[in-house]
Amino acid sequence: MTGYLNIILRLTIWFLLTADLSWANILIGVGVTLLLPRGVTNLGLLKDWLRTLGEVLVAIPQAYKEAFEIMVYPHREETVVLERVKPRRTPSLIFLDIFLITFTPKTIVQRYHNQGWYEVHYIQRGKTP
Repeated sequence: MTGYLNIILRLTIWFLLTADLSWANILIGVGVTLLLPRGVTNLGLLKDWLRTLGEVLVAIPQAYKEAFEIMVYPHREETVVLERVKPRRTPSLIFLDIFLITFTPKTIVQRYHNQGWYEVHYIQRGKTP
């Protein structure tokens, strides 16, 4: 089941990058998706995939809320924090985690450490004088 989720993720990224849903582009995208090498690391659990996809759906309204807050209130404080990667993460799930963190306007992943850490940059409102 997670193999299908990897294919869907790759096709979604292809369509987002090309912004073209013509038959020729769909065939090219399927071809590229099937030709890309697959990792032989452990397969992500279906539960982890579903939880992450649910988090993506929750992140969309959160991103709009944060964008509005940034426009209305100044965010002048910055911090960089190391966050631990969740256990049993496949490369595809790590990609989705990084996408989720970076999708919201107040956070961005600066670096992924192979030891299991994300380096995350946050902006905050700060204190009012």
